[in-house]
Amino acid sequence: MYTNKEIWNVSYPIFLGLLAQNIINVTDTVFLGRVGEVELGASAMGGLFYICVFTIAFGFSTGSQIMIARRNGEGRFRDVGPVMMQGCAFLLILAVGLFGLTHAAAPSLIRLLISSDAIFDATKEFLNWRIFGFFFAFVNVMFRALYIGITRTKVLTLNAIVMAMVNVVLDYALIFGHFGLPALGLKGAAIASVIAEASSLVFFLLYTWARIDFRKYGLNHWPRFDFTLLGRILSISCFTMVQYFLAMATWFVFFVAVERLGQRQLAIANIVRSIYVVMLIPVQSLSTTANSLVSNLIGAGGVSHVMQLMGRIARMSFIIMVVCVAVLVVFPQAMLSVYTNEEALLIESVPSLYVIGGAMLIASVANIYFNGISGTGNTQAALILETVTLVIYTSYIFWIGYIVKAPVSVCFSTEVIYYALLLICSVIYLKKAKWQNKKI
Repeated sequence: MYTNKEIWNVSYPIFLGLLAQNIINVTDTVFLGRVGEVELGASAMGGLFYICVFTIAFGFSTGSQIMIARRNGEGRFRDVGPVMMQGCAFLLILAVGLFGLTHAAAPSLIRLLISSDAIFDATKEFLNWRIFGFFFAFVNVMFRALYIGITRTKVLTLNAIVMAMVNVVLDYALIFGHFGLPALGLKGAAIASVIAEASSLVFFLLYTWARIDFRKYGLNHWPRFDFTLLGRILSISCFTMVQYFLAMATWFVFFVAVERLGQRQLAIANIVRSIYVVMLIPVQSLSTTANSLVSNLIGAGGVSHVMQLMGRIARMSFIIMVVCVAVLVVFPQAMLSVYTNEEALLIESVPSLYVIGGAMLIASVANIYFNGISGTGNTQAALILETVTLVIYTSYIFWIGYIVKAPVSVCFSTEVIYYALLLICSVIYLKKAKWQNKKI
């Protein structure tokens, strides 16, 4: 059974890594907020479209991470490397296919979803450059899966710092035209993100070559393409791939609904979402830790301690989030002023911040138990639970956004409903279902 200190030792590098990584999103929003509302809205729509596709790869890496963690817990270290390398090969092939598909189909799909001509043109320009990031980001997530699976998470912090620093400098240079570079505006933000992802991959390759025992983890030779092993990885990953894609697709639906309320409402939603994502980083890091430690614990024969472990992590998550929400409620305009200096936009964004504060408190517990389900290897059950929740979530979005056309602060109440349903479904599953003997 893991102690609070051991949980924290795994979690805090993931937390710092996610924090540095999210500086990329925050930087784009902060800089483009100074360029204009159209650019800010287009970066939100284009960024979400990119992430929707990227989450397919992320879902695969999560399934791989569960398998790597289980082998690590079982002491079968030499079986870790083949999972990692088969995953890299598969995701590179997937990146090529999704790049071509996105390049061909994205403009037509976005045209159907976005009503504003200005935002459509800007979103298309952003995506034309942003999708080159697939080739780097898809491999990066397999390195992330490797290091989380073997619980050597400190490298994630170092990697994310490198990526964030590259992105901040290039954002400043390419958006506004500094250091002798042209002022590219929105296109500059996309190019900066791609180069930052490339720098992240270079760092992972160099660090792994210098610090990892290749023989111990079976990384000392490149195996032939093993369709049997790939099939076992996909038997876990296919559900997380669909799950993550559906989760992000509903976010995209949310922003499509808000876009129809006007450019101002879309700008508010993008700013508030950026704060929301950053504030949830502690929850995300502890959720990832829960996923990995649950799989490691089961691999080591500690099935009877799984619920106790999840409860301990959930308490840590909730306490941290209470502090974060308190800061959010007491200093809302101070947080918003990072993104914009327009007084009216600041005032109009405050109600949405209060709504997401309530959602974050529920999310702090819901995400832990939900990710614990995936950690047991029961990714199909996790997909079913997520799908049921998202059907209700999406129905509510259509009603509140398309039919009622409620203000953006009311639209954000979808997050409260989503996490409440996710928590209820996850707890019921863990108490009632037979998940203890899942083999992977």
